Amino acid sequence: MRIVAVGIVCLLFVAAPGIGAEPNDAAADAPASKAAVIVCKGMIDDGLFKSIQRRTQMALDRGVEYLIYEIQTYGGLVQSADDISKYFILDIGKRAHTVAYVTTEAISAGAMVSVSCQDIIMLENTTIGDCAPILLGGKLEGVEREKTESFIRAVFVRAAEANGYPAAMLKAMVTMQEKVYRVKNLQTGEYEFFEDRELPQDPNKYDVGNKELVVDDDELLTLTASQALKYGIARAQVKDRAGALDFLAQRDGVTFAGEPMVLETNWSEEMVRWLNSPAVMAILVMIAMLGVYIEFNTPGLGLPGLAAVICFVIIIGSKYMVGLANWVEVLLFAVGILLLLVEIFVLPGFGLAGFSGVICIIAGVFGMLVKNPPDRLPWPRDEIAWGDFTWGVMGLSLGFAGFILLAWLLSRYLPRLQFLSGLILMPASAAPGGQMPVSMTTAPDSGTRRVTVGDTGEVLSTLRPTGKAKFGDSIVDVVAEAEFLDKGTKVEIIGIHGNRVVVKTIEGQS
Repeated sequence: MRIVAVGIVCLLFVAAPGIGAEPNDAAADAPASKAAVIVCKGMIDDGLFKSIQRRTQMALDRGVEYLIYEIQTYGGLVQSADDISKYFILDIGKRAHTVAYVTTEAISAGAMVSVSCQDIIMLENTTIGDCAPILLGGKLEGVEREKTESFIRAVFVRAAEANGYPAAMLKAMVTMQEKVYRVKNLQTGEYEFFEDRELPQDPNKYDVGNKELVVDDDELLTLTASQALKYGIARAQVKDRAGALDFLAQRDGVTFAGEPMVLETNWSEEMVRWLNSPAVMAILVMIAMLGVYIEFNTPGLGLPGLAAVICFVIIIGSKYMVGLANWVEVLLFAVGILLLLVEIFVLPGFGLAGFSGVICIIAGVFGMLVKNPPDRLPWPRDEIAWGDFTWGVMGLSLGFAGFILLAWLLSRYLPRLQFLSGLILMPASAAPGGQMPVSMTTAPDSGTRRVTVGDTGEVLSTLRPTGKAKFGDSIVDVVAEAEFLDKGTKVEIIGIHGNRVVVKTIEGQS
């Protein structure tokens, strides 16, 4: 017996290390995984999509296996959200595990982006849902509403099928059409969701008698974090980011190597997004057009023209960087500007070159409001594209309206302000005998005189085609007709139109 007892004790001592070490061995065997947090906040737009692509690729290049997209948005452009959704489902979801971590709200287009991730984890007391389409400045009804909603519903159903979310619940975020019930499957013990017209009829398989009405037919689904967890949309409800990582680690049996890298948008991406917002775009358009207007009313190329050029470069550059402007539209705009310069400096008057230039500029600008490849006409092809196009048109319209108002104020009041009067010429008014006061300087002892059609003088600076000419003892800003004139050329005034004095070479002069 003593020998047996000693043997048993020895066996226990031998086995004890193995028994005690088993949990540590299991932890040691768990694969170490890398995670990255990609912050997605503010308006969903093309700038954010480009930024998400850049940061996601950066994380993948560093061997990250869990991509946690930190969502904080009230929505934005549906087309941009659909681009992000397809990027997550069709591309990134096959290379890494995608997680939407909702930190405040994921509303409208933000909900579309979130459900496109393989998991949704929500911070306590946050919300998700409400993705019904709206039309800026109008109302969607009847067939138009159904066309728009059917597209968005398809995006949500695609996400439900790819990531295992209840499709009926996701569709209820888009459409107020049918009631949605939660019914217990008696065979599996799990709850399933059905629209009113698809309710199961077999009482042996489903507990139809105790069905729960989750969404009524006049409601648009928006859920808190606890509700999203209850109805199978959120995988977990956590207190902080560490809680989200702990949930993933326990569920998937992995460990995370250190703190996850956090990738935020950089200043240049935020700048491009800001420049493409309708409000800022309106201001840029207004300043550009105002600069052109002042330049046309002030002979010579100065600060207003430079400001207009800078604004146009910013507009085109920002659109190009988010993929809205392709080389065809940029080329159209550049050709339009070139034709206008030809009209102004080579072929005075408003003719074919000027008209063609305006058409090219309009085509280029409006083409930048629609995302299209270079070989396709830039025209909205569905209600979603029309909605996004409307946002761009709104910015242009606000800018044009602001330009009209400021141009009127400038023409009316600016010449009367002594310290600003040099920025624009005072409109001329007719005097007896057809004489017109124009912008000019005179010698100190000559007094003030007027010039009139038929006066002759001499060019003081080369006219390309604007410059200065001297008539008697007065120096006048003039514009040459259809030619460049060298210094010293004899000229004759052939027309005075407001503050624009037009001259031509006197016959027999070179």
